[in-house]
Amino acid sequence: MNPFEFALGVLILVFAFRIISHRIGMNVGMRSPWDRRGDRMANSGQDSGETLRLREEVQELKERIKVLERITVDKENSLAKEIESLRDR
Repeated sequence: MNPFEFALGVLILVFAFRIISHRIGMNVGMRSPWDRRGDRMANSGQDSGETLRLREEVQELKERIKVLERITVDKENSLAKEIESLRDR
């Protein structure tokens, strides 16, 4: 095999890999011109109204989770106390 055939074989393999990776949805190599992730990162300092609303909603949900955790812990502690009092009888 001469060097020209080797280089041609490598190019064919690379080309085939790029076609297959594109078909299965792998993003390998350069970014697509339609990839907007960079733009979102650049605008991260500017919050839209929806982003602010979602942040508030997340904060409210976190507070609800804290309350539910406190309720379950209180129930576990009271249940353990009742069991201990029944054992002492």
